[in-house]
Amino acid sequence: METQYLTAQHLAGFENYKYSSLDTSPLSVYVMHPFWNRVVLLCPKWVAPNVLTFVGFLFTAGACLLLSIYDYEFYASSSDHPEYPPIPPWVYLVTSISIFVAYTLDGIDGKQARRTQTSGPLGELFDHGLDSWTAVLIPTCLYSVFGRTDYSVPPIRFYFVCWNVFLTFYSSHWEKYNTGVLFLPWGYDLSMIASTLVFLVTYMFGHEWWKFTVYGDIATGHVLEILFYLSSFASNLPVVLWNIYKSYRDKTGKMRSMWEANRPLQPVLLFLGVCAIWAYHSPTDIISRDPRAYYLMSGTIFSNICCRLIVSQMSNTRCDNSNWLLGPAFLCTGLSLLLSSHYLEISLLYALWALSTIAHIHYGTCVVRQMCRHFRICCFQIKPRPHSE
Repeated sequence: METQYLTAQHLAGFENYKYSSLDTSPLSVYVMHPFWNRVVLLCPKWVAPNVLTFVGFLFTAGACLLLSIYDYEFYASSSDHPEYPPIPPWVYLVTSISIFVAYTLDGIDGKQARRTQTSGPLGELFDHGLDSWTAVLIPTCLYSVFGRTDYSVPPIRFYFVCWNVFLTFYSSHWEKYNTGVLFLPWGYDLSMIASTLVFLVTYMFGHEWWKFTVYGDIATGHVLEILFYLSSFASNLPVVLWNIYKSYRDKTGKMRSMWEANRPLQPVLLFLGVCAIWAYHSPTDIISRDPRAYYLMSGTIFSNICCRLIVSQMSNTRCDNSNWLLGPAFLCTGLSLLLSSHYLEISLLYALWALSTIAHIHYGTCVVRQMCRHFRICCFQIKPRPHSE
């Protein structure tokens, strides 16, 4: 059953939408864009840009699924748990290739749209919406390289590494909600290339290659944790705040009131709060019992919150200050803390994960269908242009 998630105001806003972005990353400008300009020429003009976007997402999701099969518990790289066999080297190679292919397809989909004269708001929404879901998939893949060992961090600390990635991604769209311009963060290109190389090195030398200390008790897994935080709090967040401040100072942005400007932060911070409470106070240590399910559940609800922000900033409409999935999240957290049952708590986690996944897919599917009908286009097909007489 289809739900009308987009209002008439949303659709009218999409009609007036003009894409505006700024990419100043030297890696992106001087290395990746010239590479993508050559790669896109290999793509037939009948291939719709959204096909490239979706296939790229499937490569990332496939890599996460593959590692879930071989290392669901994140113990495969741990010598303290011989009952968990190590991940076959070919899995690391496939993951490395998958991430690079996904990154490349994400880089050429916009170029393919301009090349085929099919650029529009649906393509950008589709691209950024899937990217918001990818924000949990790649960090989850990386945790399998370091795993639960003395050279890495425990699941709860890595969970907040994931949240660091979420908030970095979200802050860029909060920034655009207020400035009207998407300032592409430098960390994205660096993280994709670094992730590709990490899996490639692991394929060639094994996960043992990463098992060493850098200084004192600081091991490679701890360095990864530090780098994730530095890329956000030391580079991305100050730039976001500066760009928002500058848009108010120069009167170039949306000039919303303080309350309205910060309205998009409410649902994501509320969700972070309830997730942190459940993780820290779980009577059965839920995040250690099944960290993968907890990560992916959180990433899915985050993606839904983020997609709704993207819809608002692209249609220039007021952002929601809540999300209905917060209700089930609060309920599951409350029941877990009150009833203290091993079986119930894990069942609630799986139920919330399943509910959020179905709800998110339903939301995305309905939004895409509504936009396709409104603009009289096909998501995965380029309609032939009528010949002028």
